[in-house]
Amino acid sequence: MRRVLVTGGAGLIGSNIIKELNSRGHNNIIVCDILGKDDKYKNLIGLDFNDYVEYDKNIFQTNIFSDITHIYHLGACSSTTEVDMSYLYEVNTNFSKKLAQISIEKDIRFVYASSAATYGDGSAGMMDTEDILHFKPLNKYGFSKQLFDIFASKNNFFKKITGLKYFNIFGPGEEHKGDMKSLVNKSISQIADSGSINLFKSYKNDYKDGEQKRDFLYVKDAAKITIDLSMNLDAIGLFNVGSGVANSWNYLAECIFNSLNKTCCINYIDMPDKLKNKYQYFTQANISKLYNYLPDLKITSLQDAVRDYVTNHLIKNENSPI
Repeated sequence: MRRVLVTGGAGLIGSNIIKELNSRGHNNIIVCDILGKDDKYKNLIGLDFNDYVEYDKNIFQTNIFSDITHIYHLGACSSTTEVDMSYLYEVNTNFSKKLAQISIEKDIRFVYASSAATYGDGSAGMMDTEDILHFKPLNKYGFSKQLFDIFASKNNFFKKITGLKYFNIFGPGEEHKGDMKSLVNKSISQIADSGSINLFKSYKNDYKDGEQKRDFLYVKDAAKITIDLSMNLDAIGLFNVGSGVANSWNYLAECIFNSLNKTCCINYIDMPDKLKNKYQYFTQANISKLYNYLPDLKITSLQDAVRDYVTNHLIKNENSPI
């Protein structure tokens, strides 16, 4: 690893990858992102990198790729409620196509963020194989990610590149994400205001309120997994990146209250109509393939991950209401 490019480097996963690279002694890093008007720039404060470049369509006309050995491509619009499909295609799909193509041309190790959103409602399974045409994403974000996965598969890119289907990633570095922030992050202000956490009611008889389940993974684990896979040149193709465990929203809420040494109190609220037909009721990563390449992988339990995030990051934040 000589020089590294991290797209989306100011985002949740990207900034934690840079922090993990720094902890391993790597600082020859170029960060690419769109900082805009929010506070995402704060995720870069304290990180050690060579340069920052703002994303632009003309980036491929520069000499930025001349001595890059590794690209971690996390840059994307990650909003699952974004409605502009043309925008999603340009940012999530087309940019990924160009970046992957130049990586293959220049023999650069390319690891990119796909998403568990490509699996849709899970009825077609959640196996990280290249047999991906039968998956039916529930929203435009998932479809934009699916489009690139299909492109990569059709063009035999998976003989050289690595795609990571991240599940529900949470942790330090998500403060800028607005409505896309994790429940753990949002809960601090909810608890400060009302003493309770809001969870969506269930609209399927198979699931009681709050018993919808997701595979939650701490971002610190996600960063380590991403870098470890990039170091293994045999680890190519698609990989699920999750905990391998499906936990209910009710249990997540319990973990949050336990971390604050408070009694659990949950308020079940109506789900917005626009989400009812696009909501994933169950996700669980099959990570057997991940263990094949990372046999010594250690994943932080949800309780321990939430406790670390809450006690060492959220309530120590100068803006924390608790």
